[in-house]
Amino acid sequence: MRAPKQPSREPVIKRLRRAEGHLRAITRLLATTRSTVNIAQQIRAVEAAVAHAKQQLIHDHMQHCVERRDLSGDALRELRQLAKFL
Repeated sequence: MRAPKQPSREPVIKRLRRAEGHLRAITRLLATTRSTVNIAQQIRAVEAAVAHAKQQLIHDHMQHCVERRDLSGDALRELRQLAKFL
């Protein structure tokens, strides 16, 4: 039986690129507008994109470990550490 391959990180990269786009929008808004509401809205979008990227990364890694049945001492310690970030 082959071990499951490492999960793709493309979804995480996509989410972080979305956050990066929102950050660029924030800097443009700060330079061109006084609309605090729009700026706050963009900051909220960045926070959400980063939070979702973190959740995706941790979820994929945990699933990979479970599918590999790699729950040795080191892997279990790592999973416990990762769970703190959820």
